[in-house]
Amino acid sequence: MDPILKCAILLIILGLVGNAFSINDYEHCENVVKKWASTSLKHGRNVDKHTLKDLLFFLHVPRTGGRTYFYCFLKKLYLSSLECPRSYDKLRFDPSKEKCRLLVTHDDYSITSKLPRDRTSVVTILRNPIDRVFSTYEFSVEVAARFLVHPNLTSAKLMTGRLRSKSKGVSTLDIWPWKYLVPWMREDLFARRDARKARSTGTNEVSSNDPYNMKDVAMPLLNYINDPIAHEIVHNGATFQIAGLTNNSYLPESHEVRHCVDKYNNLGDYVLQVAKKRLDNMLYVGLTEDHRESATMFANVVGQQVISQMANSNPIGQGATVNRSEPSSSLSDSELDQNTNSDEKGNETTPSSDDNDVKQESMTVGKLMDTYEVCISSLRKTQARRRIASLKRISPANFTKEARLQVPQVVLQQIQSLNKLDLELYEYARGIYAKQHKQAAESLFDTETLGNIFVYSGSIKLWDACLWTTPFVLLFIFLFVNAKRRTLKVKI
Repeated sequence: MDPILKCAILLIILGLVGNAFSINDYEHCENVVKKWASTSLKHGRNVDKHTLKDLLFFLHVPRTGGRTYFYCFLKKLYLSSLECPRSYDKLRFDPSKEKCRLLVTHDDYSITSKLPRDRTSVVTILRNPIDRVFSTYEFSVEVAARFLVHPNLTSAKLMTGRLRSKSKGVSTLDIWPWKYLVPWMREDLFARRDARKARSTGTNEVSSNDPYNMKDVAMPLLNYINDPIAHEIVHNGATFQIAGLTNNSYLPESHEVRHCVDKYNNLGDYVLQVAKKRLDNMLYVGLTEDHRESATMFANVVGQQVISQMANSNPIGQGATVNRSEPSSSLSDSELDQNTNSDEKGNETTPSSDDNDVKQESMTVGKLMDTYEVCISSLRKTQARRRIASLKRISPANFTKEARLQVPQVVLQQIQSLNKLDLELYEYARGIYAKQHKQAAESLFDTETLGNIFVYSGSIKLWDACLWTTPFVLLFIFLFVNAKRRTLKVKI
């Protein structure tokens, strides 16, 4: 037989065999993902999602502004003794060790497999996926830049190890996903700094005015989003976290499911279906972009129930107080550097009570919002100071909203393409958010309550009742108009 013909036949046979293996691999992956999705949907039902259960789990998606909810709401409502151990610390929580009422971590949804499902309520916040990718990149660079005070990478690692061994707090480098993203970016920053020194001509000029593309200073955004680490952790991160499929998952099948979805993109629809169902079953879903309105609704939907629950149970005795003091130097969600003296230390600290503590039994939604306003102002100032100090070390790179406008459209389109699941989940969350607003507005107009107000009883006159209800009427109009406006916004 002609050697050329033999070669052609061999190639055809190899192609058929390869195609058969490919089909079998897809079928295997499809079965794995379908089985996981079916099991997840079966165990994910919540028959009474509107009622706060015994344990509140705040599933904190990184870079969504969750630090303000934790420090400015939840730590004002729950005493430290009621916080679950190891929150934000190494992300391996054992609920059997200690009774607790509040769990706040970057853990994904799979941690609920270790929690009492029928006694656990879940809340979360989502953010525009494009902005979240930008923020994740910026924070990775920002925290890594704090290590540039050291002469070299080896020195930075040694000092960090010594500080972490002596500290009783939590380091940013122990917290998912920063324990992967920050070391990666830290090594890159040192490599680029060493390269600049090696070719230094006595000037500090860089090859670009775009802070997201200053390859002489930091990894360009385009390189970042295309790196395997970003594919593993950043892209569609919110969807995988809510589905319980991150590389920090408690589920043994998570790696295989994630691998199959990455290999066959159409299987991501099953993950998205599970994530949407999880959002449907949550007590509250907030949005970063509508932070003020979202915070107000959180106080009314979640805060009010916590206040009522604590008042009824009074788990630690009369005279318990709600902490109003501001964090002295750090935030548990790791979104700020946790040490003003040693940049690389990054330890967590717990705020202590002060003379302005509010008695738990006197806490109201109004007082909660007052403390929130003071707290968030303080956190934002602290964040701004540390951000400025960090970015000085990689000058002239300076990440701002205005600078984001310089990013080429082709890069933005690639971010969108890489985060299709998150984009769809975010739009779904916006729909849930609008429904929550509508329900909150309707709850203000309980007919029985208003009927009692307008009945003349000798102590309440009709005019007084009108004055009393006017703020509620205005608030109803505000919530109704905003809910309508949000549903009409153009999708991303």
